[in-house]
Amino acid sequence: MAEVAVEHLCRRIDNIEILKEVSFRVREGEFLTLLGPSGCGKSTTLNALAGLDRPSSGRIVIGGETFYDGDRDIFVDARYRNLGLMFQSYALWPHMTVAQNLDFTLEIRRIRGTEARKRVMEALELVDMASYASRYPGELSGGQQQRVALARTLVYRPKLLLLDEPLSNLDAKLRDRARDWLRDLQQRTGVTTIYVTHDQIEALSLSDRIIVMDRGRIVQYDTPSKIYEAPSCTFVADFVGASNTFLAEVVACDSGRAVLRIDSDTLLHAATDFRLRPGVKVMVSVRPERIEATQDAGADANNAFDVVLDMSSYQGARTVHSFVLGGQRLRMESPQGHLGARARIRIPVEALRLYPQE
Repeated sequence: MAEVAVEHLCRRIDNIEILKEVSFRVREGEFLTLLGPSGCGKSTTLNALAGLDRPSSGRIVIGGETFYDGDRDIFVDARYRNLGLMFQSYALWPHMTVAQNLDFTLEIRRIRGTEARKRVMEALELVDMASYASRYPGELSGGQQQRVALARTLVYRPKLLLLDEPLSNLDAKLRDRARDWLRDLQQRTGVTTIYVTHDQIEALSLSDRIIVMDRGRIVQYDTPSKIYEAPSCTFVADFVGASNTFLAEVVACDSGRAVLRIDSDTLLHAATDFRLRPGVKVMVSVRPERIEATQDAGADANNAFDVVLDMSSYQGARTVHSFVLGGQRLRMESPQGHLGARARIRIPVEALRLYPQE
């Protein structure tokens, strides 16, 4: 296990800034996920940690050892870092058995004989693949190959585990199961883990903390619940989970509540921690599942509206409805199935989050 400190990390290629002052710390034994869309810099950050890419400036310290320091011209090659790295492609040697694939990684580290055999079986038992030790990769399913690749990464006992979208090659059902055993494995081994993905479900279900990245910067670093329930900006709100986002004008603001105008006929009340001046434009975000259907025709007039549900999508445990409010198309979720052509809906004031106009 190891603590990780990344300080002011930058990566430039010609005039393009790929990483812009990226700084974060990972606690010993923590599972941290770098989450973001393609091109946000998450894999570049992982490669810098692994020693596969040299940053332009900044500092990387892992387990108390400085692996990169731009000011002091320190750069430790990947082979000397003793880190575990697993890519999207498992890259198992097809002509070697499962046990031989693991043993080879020990051989190049000059770990041989009884100690090597012991470590191979311990690693395979960790991922429930000990009974497949004599099989070849071509005789395994995709999920089994993934477990072998992870065992190969763990067999030499790295101080830090780096995982770059390792579940993306699996089908949806297998990916769900793989998330569970991967999290269980990390908790049993206690190895500090940094995981890269663009999949929000993976990030929310696996992580102790999440870093959301956009265009080379960290835009939020927090627990999964905070990331989802209190996104720091509209980008996070839209990227992590579904969100209705629209522009509104502040009409009044007092005692922690703002009155917002969507159009000339539609006002919304929202809770806010900020003092907002009337006339200021703000971005408003609300999760579809926070919009409620109500049977009470006399429900509180604030944020209660009669709408026409002009589109519904049945998705098993829920139905997603679409409607227009104040000229904005919004979505809501309901476990009740189709609500019919008309419905009365209510948006709790605390469900609305306000952001500066972008």
